[in-house]
Amino acid sequence: MKTENFSEMHRKNMEAAMHLAQISVNNSQKLMALQSELARELFQLSVENARALTEAKDPAEVMRLRSQLAQTTTEKMIDYAQRMAELGHEARSEFSRLLTEQLAAGSHDMLESFQGLIKSLPGPNQALLESVQQAMATANSAFEQIARASGEIFSAMIDSGRGSHGRGK
Repeated sequence: MKTENFSEMHRKNMEAAMHLAQISVNNSQKLMALQSELARELFQLSVENARALTEAKDPAEVMRLRSQLAQTTTEKMIDYAQRMAELGHEARSEFSRLLTEQLAAGSHDMLESFQGLIKSLPGPNQALLESVQQAMATANSAFEQIARASGEIFSAMIDSGRGSHGRGK
């Protein structure tokens, strides 16, 4: 393998790492915004409930208002938990897609380097070259199947959460 090949692979890996870091920062910002939104909504709900409680005429109305606040708060918390899970799923999907692309590109570069190395060895090397190609194809296929299966599992988990709590988009 040539030094230029290693430098190019290193450059591509660094670009991919920077992209992953940017995805992580963006996802963190979305999560913080979601948490701030939830905090604002719950605070506003509490203020409105406190006002209503001061105007309550009897203990039964106070209990009804408290029960209503608890139910509304629970519904909001479930809704936001699902939205946070969706953000996590989107980030995992993007990570998976990027890693799959990186693996495919890196495998291609590595395979080219191995081909150059194997061709430079003395004697017949076709069987060795075919073995390396088969091993890399098998590894790529396994990674793609794992990424696809994990994505389907997360999607199913989010969909089942929507169905059980009545949230839809």
